Amino acid sequence: MTLPQGFLWGAATAAYQIEGAAAEDGRGPSIWDTFSHTPGRTLNGDTGDVATDHYHRWREDVATMAELGIAAYRFSISWPRVMPEGRLNRKGVDFYSRLVDALLERGIAPVATLYHWDLPQELEDAGGWPERATAFRFAEYASRIGRALGDRVHTWTTLNEPWCSAFLGYASGVHAPGRTDSAAALAAAHHLNLAHGLASRELRAVTAPADGRPAWQSVTLNLHHLRGEEEAVRRVDAVSNRVFLDPMLGRGYPADLLEDTAALTDWAFVRDGDEEIIAAPLDVLGVNYYSPTFVRRWDGVSPRESADGHKAGAASPFVGCEEVEFAALPGPYTAMGWPVDATGLEELLLRLHRDHPGVPLMITENGAAYDDEVGPDGRIRDDRRITYLRDHVAATRRAIDAGVDVRGYFAWSLLDNFEWAYGYSKRFGLVHVDYATGERRWKDSARWYRDMIAEPSMETGGEPSAEPSMETGGEPSAEPSTETGGEAGGEAGAAGAGTAGTTGS
Repeated sequence: MTLPQGFLWGAATAAYQIEGAAAEDGRGPSIWDTFSHTPGRTLNGDTGDVATDHYHRWREDVATMAELGIAAYRFSISWPRVMPEGRLNRKGVDFYSRLVDALLERGIAPVATLYHWDLPQELEDAGGWPERATAFRFAEYASRIGRALGDRVHTWTTLNEPWCSAFLGYASGVHAPGRTDSAAALAAAHHLNLAHGLASRELRAVTAPADGRPAWQSVTLNLHHLRGEEEAVRRVDAVSNRVFLDPMLGRGYPADLLEDTAALTDWAFVRDGDEEIIAAPLDVLGVNYYSPTFVRRWDGVSPRESADGHKAGAASPFVGCEEVEFAALPGPYTAMGWPVDATGLEELLLRLHRDHPGVPLMITENGAAYDDEVGPDGRIRDDRRITYLRDHVAATRRAIDAGVDVRGYFAWSLLDNFEWAYGYSKRFGLVHVDYATGERRWKDSARWYRDMIAEPSMETGGEPSAEPSMETGGEPSAEPSTETGGEAGGEAGAAGAGTAGTTGS
């Protein structure tokens, strides 16, 4: 089939995961600086202080994007870098201005995310996302950075995975700021929704790309693709998907969500007019997908299963779902322990098309972590990642064939990076990073992705081409991998509602 005109093949990253330069050029601290420097919060005490040093190596990374042939690059802007303590930091803005200009010079569309989890620490000290004022500070930030870059950005994404910000950050405590308060998590979810609506208004008022094409307004959600028992699916779907989808798409908060969480909060933080603000028009809805999740009613006696794809914390992030358990699905699995099943992506896209007709979609993250190793010849044979990507691209095409309006696909991630509480132990990148030296080295999956973009029909088969790459100095061979073993693809369970992973996602 022919892809829709203007379909964007891209790659994605996030500021705290790759930039480093944590205290340079006026950048202020974020909640992830504080969290990662707190003993016991991240694996091995890893932090994003240096990360992949993208702040200093961005030219090299843009050159890599151009060689990959991607049409768009999804990156996030560090709020504390551009507006520490509420003031505009010109050096921080200039960094992103140079990056955007370099992308445009290479013919790569900039897709900018305003918030990928790095709340300025001073705002958390004032209460963080559970406080209404934070949403208005976010709108001010959106207006200022929109004025600075708005003539050049192709797509503005207000928030990345607000579910993680609210429920991993304030309910289970496995993400920054590390709080465990269910009521605060629900208030945070609402104020993130409100922040999205307020920021969308500001961006539409101040942005107008020079080519005359209005910038797309977007938000990215990690919609959980759920399978299992009907009542368990309904309950988890309410607090993981519809808590954001419904108000953002004009339906208001679902009644069953309010009922399920009535023992935790009276939702008095929702004020008159909020839902109208939240339902700001979207040009495209970003979808992050990694794997499905299976849920069922917990019997209250046997040990409760918690294979929900998220790091174990002091409490569950799925507030109001105390009677639900998350059962393990069959493998194969990624290094994150997530089951590999591309049919879940197809089903999720079809669900969104059915439930929200007329809303264009974009896959803003999809990828897999594996224990990649550099071979004696310098080659990184990540066959399982190639199979994962190939299967998920094929699933995307099947959804398009079925009538779903999908505008693009972004691989997660361009580079290996700081994987939040897992530190540097999980590698998602198409490009390998030696964290000791910063050296970049193409994996076989990067070559496959480059070749697939150049010739999309190879999505269902084919080896990466044998052309040498400057990054590795070597030529890929056609030998099978000895280090990956396994193959992608998963066994589909009973159809359910709608999971995504929690990378950086």
